[in-house]
Amino acid sequence: MKILRNLSFGLLGLLVCVLMAATCVEKVWGTPFVVRHVYGSPWFVACWALMAVTGMGYLWRRRVQKRRAAFLFHLSLALILLGALVTHVWGVQGRVHLRQGEAVEAFTLSEGRTAAFPFRLSLEEFRVEYYAGTSAPKDFVSRFTLAAGDEVHQGEVSMNRIFRHEGYRFYQSGYDSDGQGVTLSVACDPWGIGLSYAGYAFLLLSALAFFLEPQSGFRRLLRHPSLRSAGVAGLLLAAPFVRAAEDLPRTLPRETAACFGRLYVYYNDRVCPLQTLAKDFTMKLCGKPTYRGLTAEQVLTGWFFYYDDWKREPCIRVKSADVRRLLGVEGGYASLQDFFGPDGYRLDAEALADASMADAKAVGEANEKFSLVSSVATGAAWRIFPYMPPSSADASRLEWLSLADRLPRDMPLEEGTFVRGAMNYVAEQVARKHFTEVERLVGKIGRYQQRVGGALLPSDLRFRAERVYNQVNDSFPLAVASVVLGLFSFVYSVRCLMLHRRERRGVSRVLLGVLALMACWLAGLMVLRGLVSGHLPMSNGHETMHLLAFCAALLTLVFYRRLPLTLPLGFLVCGLALVVSMLGERNPQVGQLMPVLASPLLSVHVAVIMVAYALLAFVMLNGVAALVLLASRRECEAQVERLQVVSRLLLYPAVFLLAAGIFIGAVWANVSWGRYWGWDPKEVWALVTMLVYALALHPASLPCFRRPLFFHVFSVVAFFCVLITYFGVNFLLGGMHSYA
Repeated sequence: MKILRNLSFGLLGLLVCVLMAATCVEKVWGTPFVVRHVYGSPWFVACWALMAVTGMGYLWRRRVQKRRAAFLFHLSLALILLGALVTHVWGVQGRVHLRQGEAVEAFTLSEGRTAAFPFRLSLEEFRVEYYAGTSAPKDFVSRFTLAAGDEVHQGEVSMNRIFRHEGYRFYQSGYDSDGQGVTLSVACDPWGIGLSYAGYAFLLLSALAFFLEPQSGFRRLLRHPSLRSAGVAGLLLAAPFVRAAEDLPRTLPRETAACFGRLYVYYNDRVCPLQTLAKDFTMKLCGKPTYRGLTAEQVLTGWFFYYDDWKREPCIRVKSADVRRLLGVEGGYASLQDFFGPDGYRLDAEALADASMADAKAVGEANEKFSLVSSVATGAAWRIFPYMPPSSADASRLEWLSLADRLPRDMPLEEGTFVRGAMNYVAEQVARKHFTEVERLVGKIGRYQQRVGGALLPSDLRFRAERVYNQVNDSFPLAVASVVLGLFSFVYSVRCLMLHRRERRGVSRVLLGVLALMACWLAGLMVLRGLVSGHLPMSNGHETMHLLAFCAALLTLVFYRRLPLTLPLGFLVCGLALVVSMLGERNPQVGQLMPVLASPLLSVHVAVIMVAYALLAFVMLNGVAALVLLASRRECEAQVERLQVVSRLLLYPAVFLLAAGIFIGAVWANVSWGRYWGWDPKEVWALVTMLVYALALHPASLPCFRRPLFFHVFSVVAFFCVLITYFGVNFLLGGMHSYA
């Protein structure tokens, strides 16, 4: 039995190391290299098969089959591996290109060979469906015919909706620029997918049975005598300061500028309030959503109506010291005039050619800000005039004209006169300081938008929700307060553990109330963003970090009575997640959901993974607290052991949720792309994270995890796998998931 144990866990450790190394090799040598020499190689497949066989043999020898839930869980993992093996050996994947009016009887396999269909395919129609009133694609739909002898079948595929026939599955993959042809992904793997899906189902059922089984490791830890209610103390109030504003450039009054914010604008492939464009413009230009006490709408309209004043204002944030040197500025901000010198534009192609790779990126960012200012000042960014062409065949699409666009030839004279002269008349009234008349004219433009756009414009609820969201979506105060409260309460709680003192209950209740308010605030923000975007807010890094912060706050409110250090850990995880989400606010646009992401499985996949990450963050911070207690050289063995029990208790749901999230993502990938596992770097590192943390759930087989010191060091070091999975892949390794 010892040989089986060493062989199974040894192979598991070897595979984890191989997976880690393969993602780094892929970055250097490319995906085809690692697929050919690692992921698709016979030795790699043999290692997985041998690990599964020896692992099941070891479980049988240890009579784990008597604990039905645990045995069924491991058996489901073996079944998933068996399905993967069947897919690898007998599964068929490829692509077929269809053109209207042409029949196709074969497709190209992934390795380049050609295989024949038992039927003929003919493309009947391809169409792109758009979000209402925009040019942003919502879905890609292909309708085709399958003919085999006298039998004819009609098929239709789109993103996240596949077509099945005689064991073959077809997925929308691409389309020709002329709209007369499409590329479909083809997969034929009935047995492998069936086995894998059965494994996923058994895994979920066995996980539920494990948590309900009275004698499971999780239920035994819940009854551990060292668990008792714990409170937290320590409260810090910080007062913000506001910089006084002097010598401001001219701009519209706040109320007048706010009227512009209530107009519709076509921006970022969607129709939204002009306030959104103003906020994003100010954030990208100045690094903040306001500038010296001026609202975003005042900044945007200031650049348009008072360009001569604003071009001298040092409001363009320049982070790179090298770019500041090229512009000849000393502070962190430059004016538009600083971009020009005696020899012309200072950041031209010659400056970019002389810059290093890092400098080139900074020069590119500065050039982007210059172009952004130019588009606002010239009116090119002000796409505020909707237009429905008389000859348009698609009644769900509007064209949006900016102040710098040429008017279409078929535009009615009355509309053309209004579009061309409206903003000129507004500018005339601004010059005369007739701001009441300006507000009246802006209202008239708004009524024109509603008359032309009609039902294709966002609903009033969605429009108002976005305006509220723009006003309240500022993570900075919440992030700072949460991190500060977490740090001070963490230090205080650890000190109480060291001195064997009880924490004051009153302060704990205050902190609990603050955290509850934060959870409600985050939930409100997520609801608003969901209304604005039209989908659950879980599609990018900014949104998932907000979800992680909410999950951390919610889990803290649920477990604070039973687990020590829960409140400070909840504040810290929530605050750090919000700090990371602030990075997303630097480029904060809310966009239309990509067609491939328009699946309910996306929301479930992301939510489950985020809860798992929140629990693993708690485990890591528990480990930090335990190591601090051990370093104090006081008699804290009981507290350290208690923290170990808490961490082990949290590890069970964390690992099971991580496994469930991975396999839900696999089902989604199979529905979207025709393969449930593609060895993408984020997929690989998510698997690595699950396998690494799963080791700690086997203290009976791995006695080192019974020792508190080893366990807590492991929990801190293992969290680097989570960091690499979420951040390292995004910023270093890349791949299909780098947007998340």
